[in-house]
Amino acid sequence: MSVPVQAPVERAVGVPAVLPEIADPQKVAPKDARHLSKLFFDRLQVLEEGTVEYQYARNTLIEMNLSLVHFAAKRYRNRGDGQMEDIVQVGTIGLIKAIDRFELTREVEFTTFAIPYIVGEIKRFFRDTTWSVHVPRRLQELRVVLARAKEDLATELDRDATVAELAAHLKISEEEVIDGLIAANGYTAGSLDVPVGGSDGDGSSAGVTYGDITGDCDPGMQLFENLHTLAPLLENLGERERAIVEMRFGQEMTQSQIGAHLGVSQMHVSRLITRIIGELRVGMFAQD
Repeated sequence: MSVPVQAPVERAVGVPAVLPEIADPQKVAPKDARHLSKLFFDRLQVLEEGTVEYQYARNTLIEMNLSLVHFAAKRYRNRGDGQMEDIVQVGTIGLIKAIDRFELTREVEFTTFAIPYIVGEIKRFFRDTTWSVHVPRRLQELRVVLARAKEDLATELDRDATVAELAAHLKISEEEVIDGLIAANGYTAGSLDVPVGGSDGDGSSAGVTYGDITGDCDPGMQLFENLHTLAPLLENLGERERAIVEMRFGQEMTQSQIGAHLGVSQMHVSRLITRIIGELRVGMFAQD
């Protein structure tokens, strides 16, 4: 196998002796990267999080598999070179998430496991940056359907369709149509620098913009909403699971410290935390 690697060097700083020292991980061919990734994942599972050896293995995995990000990003190349850099960056976030959550016991190729994470992050990037106001995905999709239906009915009726007509045409309720029309207002936004009305005659309202009379966003509101949504989900966890969450995120204990406290291995703690976070994430998305 032709791979640009050096022989293991025991004295190499930060490189575990059981792993090859790869001079430039990004130059490893995709076929060779698949083989080497299994070796690095196998070693990563027994290394302690936070050690130099752990960081070397994890960072090498990221660099070796960046080709997956570029592969997934190709389908969005028509959006321009300026945005392509952002697409690759968010795709890399997806790759990192996949590496942190992958387990060899899944009996699936890492490439198959990672691509959905990478594409998911890219799609989330477009969803969050294209819309001026975040709305649920079902309403974003409904906006497109409504726009098409309004155009078709306008041609057929020679006028704008009513809510009732749109509902009958799409075979959905009028309430859903109204929700979709309201959500469509979040696709674009006007500038806060636009003047409010005109002068009242004496010039007293001149220069007043919407930004001058609009309240500021409370930076703590999103945190409050997240905690409010998370609270009942935490209550549904078992006593041991809640204790692990408290130790990891409340007391900021390391996985090794939690393992010593519970009498289990750091690897077992890592799996438990991954499972707990996954369950909480699913629960929060379900309430979106």
